[in-house]
Amino acid sequence: MEGEDGNWQFRQCFGDKGDVEEIAEADIISAVEFDHTGDFLATGDKGGRVVLFERNHAKKACEYKFLTEFQSHEPEFDYLKSLEIEEKINKIRWCKRQNAAHFLLTTNDKTIKLWKVAEKSIKLLSETNAPEGVRKPPFSASANLKIPKMVYQDTMMAAVPRRVYQNAHTYHINSVSVNSDGETYLSADDLRVNLWSLNSAEQSFNIVDIKPVNMEELTEVITACEFHPNHCNLFAYSTSKGVVKLNDMRTAALCDNPAEAFAVDEDPSSRSFFSEIISSISDISFSQDGRFILARDYLTLKVWDIKMSAKPVQVVNIHEHLKGKLCDLYENDCIFDKFECMFSGDGRNVMTGSYNNFFQIHDTKTQNNIILQADNNAFKSKKAAAAALAKKGVSKRSKRDVFLDVDGLDFSKKILHASWHPRENIIALAATNNLFLFQST
Repeated sequence: MEGEDGNWQFRQCFGDKGDVEEIAEADIISAVEFDHTGDFLATGDKGGRVVLFERNHAKKACEYKFLTEFQSHEPEFDYLKSLEIEEKINKIRWCKRQNAAHFLLTTNDKTIKLWKVAEKSIKLLSETNAPEGVRKPPFSASANLKIPKMVYQDTMMAAVPRRVYQNAHTYHINSVSVNSDGETYLSADDLRVNLWSLNSAEQSFNIVDIKPVNMEELTEVITACEFHPNHCNLFAYSTSKGVVKLNDMRTAALCDNPAEAFAVDEDPSSRSFFSEIISSISDISFSQDGRFILARDYLTLKVWDIKMSAKPVQVVNIHEHLKGKLCDLYENDCIFDKFECMFSGDGRNVMTGSYNNFFQIHDTKTQNNIILQADNNAFKSKKAAAAALAKKGVSKRSKRDVFLDVDGLDFSKKILHASWHPRENIIALAATNNLFLFQST
């Protein structure tokens, strides 16, 4: 079954709502993440900035408001390797809230930072504590001398870096995941996964190392890594060979031999030059109950039951219509795009992005596939949009027809980063430099 838009409606957009031909590279959003309550939302961009939003509970409908913004990372230079390290935020992960303050992890290619965000009182120095309107006594009248004092002025949100975790990754960090125990987290690059204590930035423990003795023998790299949401000893990571590996830290200090491996055997008759590229998994995600793993490769979404590694429970075709364009997509590097994927809070729906700012929501129960678009048309009413098309002499087409029109797709517009509210059907999506919010009514 294919749905048009189901009950999903556009709710909000932060960013430049107009048609912008030249968008500053630093303004492109590179990470989106709801916290564990869904009341707070964080975005990171290529300029190293993090912006936090807070839900406005005064409104009945879904609405978020700006909370604070801070510079998380700055550009650096590795003099030993003559390598420039970009300030781009690769991942943001919230830590579970223990008090009034918020804690979140942010990372660029090499350095992970733990930030504390909390309200801070602003106090100013008052010249005198004499009541207003009272004439100040001469300085010579020492008995009446007034001593200056600090006076409360305002309250603001302040972000303070609590710890900096660095010098543990040779290659670019692609994943950060906070453990359910609230005390540890893992970070992953192309060849290694490290385990950290949130309370110590002095050292990390290497728990996965797939680097061969001879780098010429390298056949796969790690693409994503995630902790199990409920069991602090379990984590999964994916590889460029299309394999998801589930590991148990109780079995060994170095988890090179996975407890389970989830992969689909390739049909030799359909193998091509692009087979290995399109089978590479760009992102994985656990359902909230921890029963299922969602994996996204270039063409499909696969839902795996962690108790059944023989075959995926469901395979959702996302880019089936692009199979004939793989050569063009390879030439313009789009075939290497890393689309994120996620479960809904109840685990019933899965979601991922596509090109032309399209994204898909798949109902795993009914098999209904909803295609939506995060673009400037969201700001127009349906009547206004239809009138604009009629004026141009263009008949209104369904979103599915536009989505399948390969020649009409804009491959420079893509939904790579998104997050699903943990309790409600609310989705936050990054579309270039805009943050879109959709809600199911």
